[in-house]
Amino acid sequence: MPSCNLNEKQTTESGKIRVREIYGVLFESAPDAMMVTDRTGRIVKLNIEAEKMFGYSREELTGQEIEKLIPERFRKAHGERRDGYQADPSYRPMSGRQALAALRKDGSEFPVEISLNPVSTGSEVFFHAIVRDLSERQDAQLLGQRLKFEQTVAGLSARFINLPVDRVDGEITAGLEILVEALDTDRASLGQFDTRTGDLVSLHNWARPGIPPFGERLVKGVLPWLEGRIRRGEITALGSPEDLPPEAHHEREYARLTGVKSTLAVPFRVAGKVVGGISTGGFRKNHHWDDYTVSRVKDIADIFANALARKWADEELQRAMGQIRELKERLERENVYLQEEIKLEHSHAEVIGSGAGIRNVMKKVEQVASTDSAVLIVGETGTGKELVARAIHELSRRKEHAMVKVNCAALPATLIESELFGREKGAYTGALAREIGRFELADKSTLFLDEIGELPLELQPKLLRVLQEGDFERLGSAKTIHVDVRVIAATNRDLFAMMKAGKFREDLYYRLSVFPISLPPLRERAEDIPALTLHILNDLGRKMGRKVRGIHPSTMESFRRYSWPGNVRELRNIIERNLIVSDESVFRAEIMEAEAVNHPKTGRLEEMVVDHMKGVLQRTRWRVRGPGGAAEILGIKPTTLEARMKKLGLSRRA
Repeated sequence: MPSCNLNEKQTTESGKIRVREIYGVLFESAPDAMMVTDRTGRIVKLNIEAEKMFGYSREELTGQEIEKLIPERFRKAHGERRDGYQADPSYRPMSGRQALAALRKDGSEFPVEISLNPVSTGSEVFFHAIVRDLSERQDAQLLGQRLKFEQTVAGLSARFINLPVDRVDGEITAGLEILVEALDTDRASLGQFDTRTGDLVSLHNWARPGIPPFGERLVKGVLPWLEGRIRRGEITALGSPEDLPPEAHHEREYARLTGVKSTLAVPFRVAGKVVGGISTGGFRKNHHWDDYTVSRVKDIADIFANALARKWADEELQRAMGQIRELKERLERENVYLQEEIKLEHSHAEVIGSGAGIRNVMKKVEQVASTDSAVLIVGETGTGKELVARAIHELSRRKEHAMVKVNCAALPATLIESELFGREKGAYTGALAREIGRFELADKSTLFLDEIGELPLELQPKLLRVLQEGDFERLGSAKTIHVDVRVIAATNRDLFAMMKAGKFREDLYYRLSVFPISLPPLRERAEDIPALTLHILNDLGRKMGRKVRGIHPSTMESFRRYSWPGNVRELRNIIERNLIVSDESVFRAEIMEAEAVNHPKTGRLEEMVVDHMKGVLQRTRWRVRGPGGAAEILGIKPTTLEARMKKLGLSRRA
């Protein structure tokens, strides 16, 4: 019996030795690093894989505390976890939740996964740890993530190639969603600096459900530190609010209030100038922004920036084209207007004369031209009121635009409102299209209202409003239009008398007559008649292709003596009529014939013509032809004088 017990004991001891030998072999040949520690955390045993993994020899690690293999920033937390584990030791297998960082002898860190198992020897408890290096696994995961991110960037780039500008805004918002999903963040925003105010305005946003989105003007005054960095073109990568510097107290408070845990903000440039930036942030967890991630987000920012630059360039082009179209339409309107006005009597663009009367007029023209004051030109028909208005316009700051004219006497009362203020389509029967009025046409220019005394009384308040405020409405429209128009009015009527008679508004009269100019009639400008005659003669001769060497003295003398009831207009008509019927190089004018034709109903004038012809014939003893004859003195052809004498019944016997 005793011998049997001895054999069993020997067999048991032999088995234990065999187990220890097998365990030792397995311990040394395990593919993972293995270590055994005691309760104090000192390393008791390690295998060859542990030596390889950590870069230490077995002798260097045996007896050392396990914290030697843990990065310093994790040591305190590891000690607390170890104490808790030893209080209730149990087997803990490897899992992703237990992934830690380990420290090699060369100081480099690497990710590890650890399983723990307590081993009791009866008198003492040891802890067996299996350590697995996750570097390759994380490298593979990182490679996969980066490959996915590269595909995301490539996909975004492809979406924006040849993208119509009207779809840019929508695609940027969609791109922000893609960016958030790729980075596993929670929201993203694109902001740009307002060219007028300089504010950083968030115009494109995307956020996960339940995450507060960026406000439209979030950054201005709320995140000044971040705004300043974007404005300076600096990238901001914050893994947690603790990464904020002391001066970023606004940003720290914002993080506290909203719960944002991490932020990446990347500025972007257009033509080398920082014009905005994109940012993304995490609310569920902190993010580590490595150099690769930052560079690829910057690439995405550049994709968005290029698309925005094309959009802005297109908008600027559209604005420029709109301005060109507006200018083209204005020039076309002015061209049509000028073509319509080409028949006017102002073919000579200067006011001719050197007499005291006309010098006084031109002095007033120079005084008032540089202002925007209303001018009222008063004078008889044909005295050149429009020429004076044009002289004022040409000396003013508005001369770059054509002066616009409205003859208030030439339009029926039913149409003058439409002519002045324009109309909408369907404003009245026959209004088949929208038309702008002369006030709109004259915006930034001068409007000449000729024969203002003929303006209907019911339209005068509307004209007064434009003069005072620059505002009016088209016929058939409630939309108010504002214009900048300088008004020059002219009349041959006594507006003051009309005002007293209630035919012209008193307030409008005083508004128009801020600076009155009175034009003298031609009969009071006898000294200017030679210069006027020569100027008109040269002007008409050039247009007719006629070359006139001079003016017959008798013609000039008759011009000077004539009273010119039609003023300069009558002078021009007489000269033109005589140029048509005469091909002589010396100009002669049949002024008496012109008088009779122009004033057939004036009996007194007819008598004056007959008396004058009789007087000349009597002085020449009724000799019509030859030097010193009546025809020569009267400045007409002998045949014309003879025909006129026959028509009037003038003869020596009579």
